[in-house]
Amino acid sequence: SVFMAVADALVFVTKTNASATAMNTDESKLLSALGQYWGYDQFRPLQLDAMQAVMQDQDSLVVFPTGAGKSLCFQAPAVCRDGLAVVISPLISLMKDQVDTLKACGINAAVLNSSLSGAEEQDVIAQMKSGDLKLLYLAPERLLTEGMKQLLQSVSLSYFAIDEAHCVSQWGHDFRPEYRKLNILKEQFPGTAIHAYTATATTKVRDDIAVQLGMFDARVLVGSMDRPNLNYQLKKRERGLDQYIEILDRHKGCSGIMYCISRKEVEANAAALCGLGYSAAAYHAGMSAEDRKKTQEAFLKDEVDIIVATVAFGMGIDKSNVRFVIHASMPKSLEAYQQESGRAGRDGLESDCCLFYSPGDFVTWNRMIDQSESQSGREGAVQALKAISDFCNSVTCRHAALAAHFGETMEPKKCGACDVCLGKLDLVEDALILAQKIVSCVFRVDQRFGADYVAQVLVGSRDQRILKNQHDQVSTYGLLSTENKKSVRTWIEQLISQGFLIKSGEFNVITITDSCWQLLKGNAEPSLTRASKDSATRSSKSSTASWEGVDKDLFEALRALRSQKAQTQNVPAYVVFGDASLRDMARKRPSTLDGFRLITGVGQKKFDDYGEAFLKVIVDHCQASNVDTDVKVQLAEPKKAPSKNAIPSFDLFKQGLSVTEVAEKIGRAESTTYGYLNEYIQFNNVTDPSPWIDAETAAAISAVVKDVGLGPLKPVYVALNEEVDYSAIRIMMSCIANEG
Repeated sequence: SVFMAVADALVFVTKTNASATAMNTDESKLLSALGQYWGYDQFRPLQLDAMQAVMQDQDSLVVFPTGAGKSLCFQAPAVCRDGLAVVISPLISLMKDQVDTLKACGINAAVLNSSLSGAEEQDVIAQMKSGDLKLLYLAPERLLTEGMKQLLQSVSLSYFAIDEAHCVSQWGHDFRPEYRKLNILKEQFPGTAIHAYTATATTKVRDDIAVQLGMFDARVLVGSMDRPNLNYQLKKRERGLDQYIEILDRHKGCSGIMYCISRKEVEANAAALCGLGYSAAAYHAGMSAEDRKKTQEAFLKDEVDIIVATVAFGMGIDKSNVRFVIHASMPKSLEAYQQESGRAGRDGLESDCCLFYSPGDFVTWNRMIDQSESQSGREGAVQALKAISDFCNSVTCRHAALAAHFGETMEPKKCGACDVCLGKLDLVEDALILAQKIVSCVFRVDQRFGADYVAQVLVGSRDQRILKNQHDQVSTYGLLSTENKKSVRTWIEQLISQGFLIKSGEFNVITITDSCWQLLKGNAEPSLTRASKDSATRSSKSSTASWEGVDKDLFEALRALRSQKAQTQNVPAYVVFGDASLRDMARKRPSTLDGFRLITGVGQKKFDDYGEAFLKVIVDHCQASNVDTDVKVQLAEPKKAPSKNAIPSFDLFKQGLSVTEVAEKIGRAESTTYGYLNEYIQFNNVTDPSPWIDAETAAAISAVVKDVGLGPLKPVYVALNEEVDYSAIRIMMSCIANEG
């Protein structure tokens, strides 16, 4: 028995080591692909875990917010594996954008849909059969045809990737019956892994997706729903167009989206903006398919700055440089708001998300729900509507509130990127007394009227209904006569969102809750706000940081060249380069092709296609403006708290154990443990890398860092002839940074 136990232990260790070796090999392949095709030198949070699940044929469900790099999670493994990856996508426009972007990076990808001619379709099929194609994009309807299933069964498949996977779930905000039928994949293609990706899925939706797709042993990866580069601003809609123009003027010449509830509002706002000289276009389901297509393409190619649209616009918009999203009225749910506002700042740069709301929006959506939802679906839709209404009237951090809705808890600190945390809302003094006056009035009118009526009583209105009901005789009549009715309505809504009052019945009658009695006794503390007068002077933290060191005149010159290249090739501007790449060029201002190759987002094909043209603009600008080239950049990064998963490894690293030893003790892959080591070094200000990096390697990295400076890892990796692992470079650079 002792012999058998030892033998079992040896088998376990062998398998564990083999698995760790495979993971490290996968990581090297994936990093190499990221650098070659996309010009990136590191993974975003959880990207490596998601990619390794694909590499190891383990079903996965990945929930990352918009802009967190979901697409890379199924695109990068495709070029690292043999066979054809099939991507299921809901919209032709989304497929086209992703395929255009992949081709611009030098990756052979294609679509099969109704937009192709017969000859083009046959060419794609020939590439599938020859094995030349790496990624094929299909709509679920096309995939489910007998002919397509037979074709896919005749070629070598690597895996299926289901994009916008929330469409699978009846609880998702964009449920599509065709997606529900994808449960045949497990039956028709046994042994082929399935990977589902979405940006918006609550726990209930995630569970439903996994069950419907038959992924009972899937690896579930849920990234942080927080988007720190988005600056959330919520305001009562009062002046309409004037309020929107304040935002548009802050982002002149930039791309943005304005969402409206109705087609009528879309047409009116688009016409008004065009009349004022803004570059705007309307988009809604009432337009012809051809007109919608033209409008969308004009927006993607930067020929139109602003799209004014209903919710019909957005899914499949892979445009990275949207700098603002305006909601001219309240969306129908927090899921919809997360998805729609998340179309801003996909490139990670600062962007504004401004929501203008009024109590009437709740009534409008409620009516639309009654008209469109079945009885079974109405309850969920009304609950979702209440959640977004409470969000609009809350006075807690917007980032934290959104994260909480998706089951994530954020640290209680100021985010620096929302109206609440930036102090753009002023808390009312003596909020308890004010709240007691309001709820007392609700009680005095017998809890039989809506918010507007209660507000009229409180301000002392002489409306005929009030006089007829003799509510001018109650003790709370005119109790807030020094305030305007809009302010009182806002406070009523805030008390509803905080659970002290509730709307009920067909006519949204205001009634008192159990917690309200605690408020009347003085045992609860409400928060009520007024709009701050100096709010326009404050800006988010990310806005300052992402423009640090950028020559804005050079940025505009590079933007003009990008637009020219995009028009020549008939592709969206961001397919050439994203704004993040242009800012990096205008910040570092390289004078040689070797220097240009190190710019973020510059892969091999883009270097070959655009390097000389963009470099010429940079050099010419620097000479004409007499500014320095080849700037060594070191952007300050705030110190982050370590992740909860990393903390158990800290004592082991403190003892001087190797990464391999720590990985074995905590049962994690070495690639993951290297990440924990970096967190340990940063958090504890470690300056000595010797327990984990040999002296010769450390000296080589230090010499290069002394020359190129602290910043991206890629320049160091290239300077070391790509012979030193990124993990070692990252650890050494963290130690150097701790030395100051």
